[in-house]
Amino acid sequence: MNELPMSHHKHNDPLPETVLRVKALESLLVEKGLVDPAALDALIDTYETKVGPRNGARVVARAWADPAYRERLLSDASAAIAELGFSGRQGEDMVVLENTPQVHNMVVCTLCSCYPWPVLGLPPVWYKSAPYRARAVAEPRAVLEEFGCSLPEDVEVRVWDSTAEVRYLVLPMRPRGTDALNQAQLAELVTRDSMIGTALPRSP
Repeated sequence: MNELPMSHHKHNDPLPETVLRVKALESLLVEKGLVDPAALDALIDTYETKVGPRNGARVVARAWADPAYRERLLSDASAAIAELGFSGRQGEDMVVLENTPQVHNMVVCTLCSCYPWPVLGLPPVWYKSAPYRARAVAEPRAVLEEFGCSLPEDVEVRVWDSTAEVRYLVLPMRPRGTDALNQAQLAELVTRDSMIGTALPRSP
């Protein structure tokens, strides 16, 4: 499945054709006065710094560091997430799935691309792709392998189907060797993909 592997764009590499087209369209719309650059910058800033994986990472880090918060998160995710100021459209009804040494959770939306925007931002292209949506259910271990996430055979993989009514966030296991880290440092270890369940958190 071509959409699954993550690519990393280097500074000196030529920009992908899609990016070039988007930039050209953006320039044209600004030139014709149809788009306000300041409004566009504000929108981008919202999704990059206010709505996005950073928010989810803070939720996970808090749960790792605060057992009482973790319990609230698992029993009433929407309310616990709102405690940190993250709520709104596409995040009204949240369920948090806790990974354990015995169980690894993975999220998909088989019908479209339902996704918890307040804590993860906009969904990645591969999450919306038909191959991911089909194969995550049919052969989740193979998909995880393609993401570089190898799990022991005795770990059960559970796949959860997001809907318009319920959206899921994976609470990954806290990496070993992180006892001395504060919440901000823990949040740096949490990736978007680890909160979808297609990856593990970074090691310290």
